[in-house]
Amino acid sequence: MGDRAASPRPEREKVELSIRLDPDLLDRVNHLTDDPSKIIEAAVRQWLRGGPAREDDLSRLLPRNPVVPPRGEWND
Repeated sequence: MGDRAASPRPEREKVELSIRLDPDLLDRVNHLTDDPSKIIEAAVRQWLRGGPAREDDLSRLLPRNPVVPPRGEWND
């Protein structure tokens, strides 16, 4: 019966990082959003595939197309 609400994950302070990117790549990222850090962070998380899932992460993996059944079932 504490006053604090239980949060699933405590907010952690972000770390500022300086990186060097190809200007064409940065133009493509800036075309998608005004905040390229979100795209870069999502890409690093997806690359590592070990980072915890975030609620504000708008990227998602698309399911693969189902295989086509052999001839004779519904594919005649």
